[in-house]
Amino acid sequence: MTVDHPLDALPAPSPYPLTSRYHGVPVVVRTEPDGRQVPYLRRRLLPRPDGLTPLAEHTVSAGDRLDLLAHRYLGSADQWWRIADANPVVDPRELTATPGRRITIALPGAVPGAGRA
Repeated sequence: MTVDHPLDALPAPSPYPLTSRYHGVPVVVRTEPDGRQVPYLRRRLLPRPDGLTPLAEHTVSAGDRLDLLAHRYLGSADQWWRIADANPVVDPRELTATPGRRITIALPGAVPGAGRA
């Protein structure tokens, strides 16, 4: 592979910020039969929950919401998806629907932690 300019070898920047669950997911283009090109994101594969470092375990109370829990434990309401990733369910709303349910709050996959005890 030849490179005309050193910067040409760099990957294209992600259209999503580092804190987005879609950061790093490649954008690909599908060419329709009529020649139109339609960009889309490849599927984001969920991390294996046992590969994440647990930060806390939370017992759900009435009125809990993932965004509020993300703000409390992770410092940002938009990180609710990290809690959903650590507790795989089909619908993330299931996680806070039943008071008394215990859910895991985990560090992001690339963040090292104390490991499982």
